[in-house]
Amino acid sequence: MIVAFSVTPLGVGEDVGEYVADAVRVVRESGLPNRTDAMFTSVEGDWDEVMDVVKRAVAAVEARAPRVSLVLKADIRPGVEDGLTSKVDTVERHLGGGADESA
Repeated sequence: MIVAFSVTPLGVGEDVGEYVADAVRVVRESGLPNRTDAMFTSVEGDWDEVMDVVKRAVAAVEARAPRVSLVLKADIRPGVEDGLTSKVDTVERHLGGGADESA
C-alpha cells in the first residue's frame, strides 16, 4: 500500500518547516520506501507498518504543537511492490520518455 499524507502543526505561526521536518524524519528513519514533495510525504509498505509510521510522524509534531491537522490518502493494492516508482515510470512512458528524459 502507498499512503500519501500531510501533517500540519496548527497554532505555531506561519513557518512550519521545522515541525514538518520532525514528521519527515520519522518517515525516513522507518526504512520504508518514501518520497516527500511540497505537499505530501508518501510511504510504501504493509498496512501495519505504514500506519505505525504515520502515527509516529503525527506524534512527533504533536509533541511540539498544540494542534495537528492530518490529511491522508491511501492506495491499497495487495501484491504491488515498488509502487512509488513504477506508477511514475508508467506515466512518464505514456508521456513519451523515461523518467530521466523529463529532467
